[in-house]
Amino acid sequence: MDLSQKTAENIEYMIEQIKTKLRMASGAAMSSTAFSVDQYEDIRDVYELVMTKSNLSISEVEALVSELGRLRSK
Repeated sequence: MDLSQKTAENIEYMIEQIKTKLRMASGAAMSSTAFSVDQYEDIRDVYELVMTKSNLSISEVEALVSELGRLRSK
């Protein structure tokens, strides 16, 4: 997948991968359609951080979920 392209499909892919990695119980609340292409770079930063970590602490998961919540379109 070419994540260098700022597309809704890439956002959907990254959000789904983040939800899987974080094992989000309320993953349905984090729909990829809630994010704008305008925040693509920030979402990609979160995605890359999550994918490079083998384990995440509870506080890291909480911080990442909080950041994704901040990035959601209002």
